[in-house]
Amino acid sequence: MIENPTEARPFEAEVSQVLHLVTHALYSHKEVFLRELISNASDACDKLRFAAIAEPALTADGNELGIEVRWNPDARTLVISDNGIGMSREEVIENIGTIARSGTRKFLEALSGDARQDSRLIGQFGVGFYSAFVVADRVVLETRRAGAAPADGVRWSSDGIGTYDIGPVTRDARGTTLTLHLKDGEDEFLEPWRLRELVKKYSEHIGFPIRMPKLVDGKPGDELETVNHAAALWTQSKSELKDEDYKGFYKTLTHDFNDPLAWTHNRVEGKQSFTLLLYVPEKPPFDAIFSGRDERKGLKLYIRRVFIMDASEQLLPAYLRFVRGVVDSDDLPLNVSREILQENRLVSQIRSACTKRTLDLLSKLAKEEAPRYADFYRSFGNVLKEGIAEDTENRDRIAGLLRFASTHQANATQNVTLEDYIGRMQAGQEAIYYLTAESWAAARHSAQIEALAARGIEVLLMSERIDEWVMGYLTEFQGKPFRHVGKGELDLPLEAAEKERREAAEREAAPLLERLKGSLGDRVSGVRLSHRLTESPACLVLEAHDMALHTRRLMAEAGHAVPAAKPVLEINATHPLLHRYAGESDASRADDLALLLLEQAEVAEGAQLEDPAAFVKRINRLLLAPVPGP
Repeated sequence: MIENPTEARPFEAEVSQVLHLVTHALYSHKEVFLRELISNASDACDKLRFAAIAEPALTADGNELGIEVRWNPDARTLVISDNGIGMSREEVIENIGTIARSGTRKFLEALSGDARQDSRLIGQFGVGFYSAFVVADRVVLETRRAGAAPADGVRWSSDGIGTYDIGPVTRDARGTTLTLHLKDGEDEFLEPWRLRELVKKYSEHIGFPIRMPKLVDGKPGDELETVNHAAALWTQSKSELKDEDYKGFYKTLTHDFNDPLAWTHNRVEGKQSFTLLLYVPEKPPFDAIFSGRDERKGLKLYIRRVFIMDASEQLLPAYLRFVRGVVDSDDLPLNVSREILQENRLVSQIRSACTKRTLDLLSKLAKEEAPRYADFYRSFGNVLKEGIAEDTENRDRIAGLLRFASTHQANATQNVTLEDYIGRMQAGQEAIYYLTAESWAAARHSAQIEALAARGIEVLLMSERIDEWVMGYLTEFQGKPFRHVGKGELDLPLEAAEKERREAAEREAAPLLERLKGSLGDRVSGVRLSHRLTESPACLVLEAHDMALHTRRLMAEAGHAVPAAKPVLEINATHPLLHRYAGESDASRADDLALLLLEQAEVAEGAQLEDPAAFVKRINRLLLAPVPGP
């Protein structure tokens, strides 16, 4: 009696969605299916090689691990097979009939309808198997897990529409065979020259031999030949490799259609030996965007050419999570686990080397190819900024890689370095001045930079959400302290005569400040004469260590508790509105004017007024009120 008879089972809803979207989205990149199926076969060989470390009997037959690609023009079938780890019945159901991984939802959300963009996602989200249905109207999979009996083989088949059949099959060899019954019109994938071309294009650097039948009188014969390089590229000398080799391996590794922006290939020898091949992508990898800091892939750990695991968390800090590549150690134990990696001293050394080499690569790119670095920074600048808080050892190096907009330029382009800024500092200027705001325009036109602009002092303009947090950790660069122009007193170098004029102005303004504080009450923590303003009547200023107002709003909108802090209202006593307030004898209108000054300052900061209707009424009353005489 057959214990597991063949049965028809429905695909889960998400699998049906993936099948529909994949088969319709990749019409202009059909060839990608072969790359994906060969990559899956390579992964199966990698998994067996790793499993055999603990169970040598799994590979006792001595057969070399590899992949075969065969075609049959008469039967219109294309067959991809491997002698890797194989699957049990439960694994087939889990891996093919069901997709319980969160990556599938992210994949569905990420699909754009652009065939070229969508084809980049297939491999990155682990749904590459379904690309077979782009060219096939029926797919048959036969597999047997390594170590299982021949009778424990599994046969799976489907037309990719809504259901699949699964049942037992006797299979003498471990591994997996995938048979694609090609659709009408897909004859190009039955041509040996075309199949070889695609293997060369997409799978040249797969680390296992990909074999195809030799042609005999134009037809496939029994003898097989290897059609790819079949060697670990990173083990070869840099002098033997061309740029095209590195680019080809990157695409094999990442399933990306774009070339990498830059790469570094190093062999480290000493107390421990290891090889690094690290890539910076041209565009953000979709899996990095949707997976975030805590679910990171992209850096593969090998030990003596045996693939162990994706180990980005252990081998690179989170702020370099965009890096892709390979680390191959000669000294780590083959039975290493994630827990061991977290505590292993050798891993710490490798992590340090990966970080240094990546920062070296970015520094070289920034110095020698500024336009390409600008492209990188647009894509990854905010991620890189996280390193200011996370990596104290390399903080100065990371700070040197940051780019800013500033008052030195007329647009929002972030191309000013901290070294540029220091090189343009004025005589006697000791601080690097910056301002954080909700947008570049809000920062560029902020009243808080008026006095600095009047003196020709450059101000860095920061408008990314992460900037306020980052600047809490970046306190100085090359001995120059950072100073937020909207916080605390603005200490500018003063000549003796100017200092005396300022002190006289403060004594003269004392009654005005006292009256304003009385009008505003506890809506502000204080009122003082401003040395920031030259044109505007008033602005809001925080204490040196207070959180910026726009950041407070963002945190409050996200539901976070925000520490209480009231701003100081700074006034320009020479402004006509302050003259109007000082000369107003009607107490009610004076209070309206005071509140209007405060609300104007709040609006300039991008704040949402607590009572907009009252603000409008107040303006109308003041517009209609008679102007007091001289």
